[in-house]
Amino acid sequence: MQKIANLIVVKDNQVLLLKKPRRGWYVAPGGKMDPGESVYEAAAREFVEETGAKAVDPHLKGVYTMVITDDTGSHVKNEWMLYTFVAHDLVGKPFETTTEGELEWHPVESLETLPMAEGDRTNLLFAVSQIGMQYGTFLYTEEFKLLKEEIQSSKEG
Repeated sequence: MQKIANLIVVKDNQVLLLKKPRRGWYVAPGGKMDPGESVYEAAAREFVEETGAKAVDPHLKGVYTMVITDDTGSHVKNEWMLYTFVAHDLVGKPFETTTEGELEWHPVESLETLPMAEGDRTNLLFAVSQIGMQYGTFLYTEEFKLLKEEIQSSKEG
């Protein structure tokens, strides 16, 4: 199973997002973990590689299972784990464009309406606005139509 780590930075009520050219969807910068790499190391490394800036004190906000199925939801075609981190500051000036797409600052509220995978919307909104951790499973078709979402969360008390 593939493991992916992404990281969203929130600063001055803005979030730094990467607009992917293929679909025009927005994502948090991130990517595949290298063998032997921790989820923290992967999120930090991928953020630097994709933005040219360094996130300050990122912390884990969610762990998700992402499942791609046929249109009926009965045959699994692909599956991966996603670890979502958040940070509230960065060092350096982010690139404007990379081979991965365009980096843009958007108001936090825009996470509710920008084009993106619905599971990303769920986990990024939680990461930037809630306390605690979120866990979940997202079931998608191959065209990334969300078929089912199961979410749990916990708050340290």
